[in-house]
Amino acid sequence: MSDIQVGFAGIAILLFLIVLRFPIGPALIGVSFGGIWMLVGERAAWGALGVIPWSFAATWQLSSVPMFLLMGFLCFHAGLTKGLFDAARVWLARLPGGLAVASIFGAAGFAAVTGSSVACAAAMGKIAVPEMMRQRYQAGFATGTVAAAGTIGALIPPSILMILYGIIAQVPVSSLFLGGVGAGLLTVFGYVAVVVLRAVLDPKVAAPVDTTTTWGERFAALAETWPVLLLMFGVFGGLFAGIFTPTEAGAVGSALAIIIALVKRTLSWRGVRESLIETLVNSAALFIIAIGASMLTRFLAYSGAGDAIADFVSGLGTSHGVLLLGIALIYLVLGMFLEPIGAMLLTLPILLPIIGEAGFDLIWFGVLLAKFLEIGMITPPIGLNVFVIKGVVGDLASTSTIFRGVMWFLVADLFIVLALVLMPQIILWLPSLAQ
Repeated sequence: MSDIQVGFAGIAILLFLIVLRFPIGPALIGVSFGGIWMLVGERAAWGALGVIPWSFAATWQLSSVPMFLLMGFLCFHAGLTKGLFDAARVWLARLPGGLAVASIFGAAGFAAVTGSSVACAAAMGKIAVPEMMRQRYQAGFATGTVAAAGTIGALIPPSILMILYGIIAQVPVSSLFLGGVGAGLLTVFGYVAVVVLRAVLDPKVAAPVDTTTTWGERFAALAETWPVLLLMFGVFGGLFAGIFTPTEAGAVGSALAIIIALVKRTLSWRGVRESLIETLVNSAALFIIAIGASMLTRFLAYSGAGDAIADFVSGLGTSHGVLLLGIALIYLVLGMFLEPIGAMLLTLPILLPIIGEAGFDLIWFGVLLAKFLEIGMITPPIGLNVFVIKGVVGDLASTSTIFRGVMWFLVADLFIVLALVLMPQIILWLPSLAQ
């Protein structure tokens, strides 16, 4: 076989392993190692296996990934984010579907202290779904709202997806964070519109909450949000003021989360231990996938398959709209079977040259890519957020019920993506102010 044929054969084997549900990290590493062996020999393959993991993992910017994960887990185990939903519930419960609206705003707030969609969905599922079920909300409406709201976790900074994309695409992570604010807020208000519209058209999905609260109670609930507000101000205020870098921001956030939790006396040694274990497990999984993606990049470079795909697409002369539609379809399909980081790292070695050739703004595309990947988190048949919510709520709702609940939000996502494509300044306006 020619070198290019070996490259395409490797891609085919990789896709076959993914369909068989083989872990994506080992699949990436194994296929890339075997491909490099066939192309340039055994010694080069072992050399790549020895050098690439070290050179990738030793990247200074990557240290922000476990630090942001640790910040999110500390906030969760210390209960620093519970006040977000409570405050939103007190202020918004009287709206049509008010508790569901509160869960969306609560998810947006939690997103600001964690970069994980799964963590956001799990946390809000434990807090918001039982409350909505007690108020006689329909199961599909309640669980679908929280599953969809969890996707905001990867849009509003900090975002693990954007950190990894920034490192790979070599664009400023701080600019990606600023761009994610516009896309995240648009998603929040789009989801709120879906909830209110459904509750108005079909009041049975969200029974009116029969509670009265005084202004004193409302402001008291608002005061309980101070831990997250202080954390957000400390991390992002210092980041965008230039006091510390995006790489250092995660460590600052983790330290600040510990200080706040100690002041509130809500963080136990068990919470610290679980936060550290969850951070180590999640970081290790992410790094294995990322190392595999780096090896795939080397394999595709040796074989020429990546350049051949880019040249083929460029030779088609397709419009930007058609190209974006094709990319969207790729990620929506991959999102049915893979978690977002795996899907992104699997495809970026092939797609980045195509994106560069097409002349897309890499900041804009990075945020749009995060949105594509998060839509995949609630897309049947294996939308990961749906199964996270199923694990949280147990017998309160079936998997099919949750999927039916998220369908309304998938429709909203199509309009949100269209707005981001037609009006790129939604993403680019804030980064342009920081330049």
